[in-house]
Amino acid sequence: MDDASILANVGPRLRAVRQERDITLTAVADATGISVSTLSRLEGGERKPTLELLLPLARAYGMPLDELVDAPDVGDPRVRLKPQRHGSTTIVPLTRRAGGLRSFKVVLGPRRNEVPQPRSHEGYHWLYVLDGRLRLILGERDLVIAPGEVIEFDTRLPHWFGCADDRPVEYLAIYGPQGEKAHHVG
Repeated sequence: MDDASILANVGPRLRAVRQERDITLTAVADATGISVSTLSRLEGGERKPTLELLLPLARAYGMPLDELVDAPDVGDPRVRLKPQRHGSTTIVPLTRRAGGLRSFKVVLGPRRNEVPQPRSHEGYHWLYVLDGRLRLILGERDLVIAPGEVIEFDTRLPHWFGCADDRPVEYLAIYGPQGEKAHHVG
C-alpha cells in the first residue's frame, strides 16, 4: 500500500475506532481540545491528518499512533547478519550501518602456543566481556578482563587480545572504521 492510500484510510479508521468505543465527537473534542468540526472533517477525509491532530487522538484513545492510523508493518526488526570466521575467531556484526561506529560480538577460541604480537593503529576500542576471560596486552601492561568488565583505550597504543586460559572468550566490541580494517571485520 502506498503512502497516499494509507493517508486516505486514516479518516475512516479514526471514525471506526471512535464508534467501536461508543464515544461521541463532542467527548473526543473535550478530551483532545480539537474542535468537533475538525474531527468531523478529519474522519470524513476532508482534513489531512497531521501529527498535531493524531497525537492527542492517540492519547485520548489510549492507542499507539501506528495502531491508531493502522500503519503498515515495517517488517522484521531482527538483524540477520552473517558471522565471519577468521581462524579460531568468530565475529558477528551487530549493526549494518556503513561508516562511523559499528558493534560486533566476538568469540575468540584458545590458540595454543600463540606468541602475542601487539599492534597499533588509528582508532579507539570499547570492549565488554560476556563470558570467559580475555587477556589484553596493552602497551607494557598484561591484563586479564573478566565477565562484566569493560575496557576502553586508544588503539595507537600497541595491543593484543587472546584467551586468558584454555576456554573461549566472548565479548562485545565497538569499533570505528579504522578498528574494523585493523581487525579484518567486514
